[in-house]
Amino acid sequence: MTTPRDLLISTMDVESDRPTGQGDLSLALAGAELIDLRKAGALSLDGDRIVPADHWQGDLGDGLLGEAASALNRQEPYESVEDWLWRRGRDLSATYLDALRAEGQIASPRHRWNPFGSGVTALTDTPARRHAADRWTSGEPVLAFLAAAVGLHDEPKEDVAGLVDDAVVTVLAAVNDAVRELEAVRQRRSIENAAFDNIWRGQ
Repeated sequence: MTTPRDLLISTMDVESDRPTGQGDLSLALAGAELIDLRKAGALSLDGDRIVPADHWQGDLGDGLLGEAASALNRQEPYESVEDWLWRRGRDLSATYLDALRAEGQIASPRHRWNPFGSGVTALTDTPARRHAADRWTSGEPVLAFLAAAVGLHDEPKEDVAGLVDDAVVTVLAAVNDAVRELEAVRQRRSIENAAFDNIWRGQ
């Protein structure tokens, strides 16, 4: 099981006061990939630069995480964490959702007509779901802070620096910054669209 999968499953399984934005989730999934790849020894961080491990041939045991490892920029100067989040994160939530669906971890509606809309999904009872639930209920710091970044719950009261190492703090901080930047873009577009509508209405 991987952190990106646990995060996606948690966003689908845990009740929240507001829906998780797909863009926010995509950025967080890209950050989760970095954390798992570093843990597996596929990369290290030099400040905020992602340094791929030389001649690394470990078995990640997950196709999407393997794709992430293959997508690492191996040319100096290496890619920053922020740049990775925006590049790798593009539509990443849909990619992971498609993977869960292909693996049978998402139940298909019993009938063609669905009063809740075609976007409604339901998780099946699988080891992956139970693993994510166990990690969630235990309050595991990485998953907890990633979930907070996408608005699934409030940020834990504990200082993240006291729970994880500096490299993980760097990734989590970059995810938070990217999510805030995306929200600022949304707000700016909303204001611009409202102003445009007012012009057409003669206001």
